[in-house]
Amino acid sequence: MMDRIKKWAGMLKRKVFLLYYAYKDNRTPWYAKIFAICVVAYAFSPIDLIPDFIPILGYLDDVILVPLGIAITLKMIPNAVVQEHELQAEERMKRGKPKNWFAGSVIIAIWLAALLWVSLFAYRYVLNE
Repeated sequence: MMDRIKKWAGMLKRKVFLLYYAYKDNRTPWYAKIFAICVVAYAFSPIDLIPDFIPILGYLDDVILVPLGIAITLKMIPNAVVQEHELQAEERMKRGKPKNWFAGSVIIAIWLAALLWVSLFAYRYVLNE
């Protein structure tokens, strides 16, 4: 079972690199480029929307959101583009996963905004009564 999981994870990683190259291709439609940029940025982000240390929920984004985003985006990209960039993705994957600190910064900003909102809510409705 662990071998199947490792193969699946490797295939997902290869697909993310494929999306990375496909969104740079002029033959990829603009809406597919937007989806591809979002999926690639999130997948390469060093920070998850739901941190992995949270039991069960921490891995749901990695197990559900990323594969779902990959599948949706690949359906929008022409087959010729996908086939052309598969080899590039395989070669790039051998050099390791790049880090996307911009996406990580956006996720940190979302967490800070949520923390500020909860703090203001607590101050107004809990502490003032």
